[in-house]
Amino acid sequence: MGLLEQCEAAFGSPDLYRVLGVRRNASPEEIRRGYHRASLRVHPDRVEPADKEEATRRFQILGKAYAVLSDAEQRAVYDEQGTVDEEGEALRGERDWQEYWRLLFKKITVKDIEDFEKSYKDSEEELADIKTAYVDFEGDMDRIMESVLCVDYTDEPRIRKIIEEAIKSGEVPSYKAFVKESKQKMIARKRRAEKEAREAEKTKDELGLGGEDDLKALIQSRNKDRKKEMDDFLAQLEAKYGNNAKKGGKKTAGKKGKK
Repeated sequence: MGLLEQCEAAFGSPDLYRVLGVRRNASPEEIRRGYHRASLRVHPDRVEPADKEEATRRFQILGKAYAVLSDAEQRAVYDEQGTVDEEGEALRGERDWQEYWRLLFKKITVKDIEDFEKSYKDSEEELADIKTAYVDFEGDMDRIMESVLCVDYTDEPRIRKIIEEAIKSGEVPSYKAFVKESKQKMIARKRRAEKEAREAEKTKDELGLGGEDDLKALIQSRNKDRKKEMDDFLAQLEAKYGNNAKKGGKKTAGKKGKK
């Protein structure tokens, strides 16, 4: 079974870009972050023992998808012909995909996240990311709130105000999904977020978080229905620190999730 067939079987799509959760015109850095975010969800070290075998298989497929899209020549062939070179260097042989992953991304701690949050919230970078997410997701607040870093349900009024002012000033278009969002959808989002916040706080208290292994412990102990939200957040933060991003450097939180 070739790579595209493997992607179809494991992720429901043969499209390498869709599998990594990025757009076809994504930059190399966006592809890297997309790979990181997607691979965190199935990383063999971050799932229950019963799920490890399936996670390992999917993790390897993601690594191959990234290997193709991160190679300029192979990506060009894929874009033009919709095929991949199964005999090419990126896919040939038995590469240790976990070691490959560890070389790309470094571990971060809870303190890294807390320090980043302090400098990020209310910054010009956050402002730009909110506007980018709003445009990329065409006003869908569910996806905007999931995409922008370091926000929880208590930030929504602040986020909405920023977007409303941007619409009023003409910086961004007015999308019906935003200006006409139903009250029921807002309430459902708030209830979801409140439940997740309570569960996260309970887990944190039970574990007595504060040490170097906090992130791994938190990930391993969380309920399965919270896997995507936690992994997306950690992926974006780890990608930022793993890239040794310069202070004030730009990112585009919204663009990564657009399909």
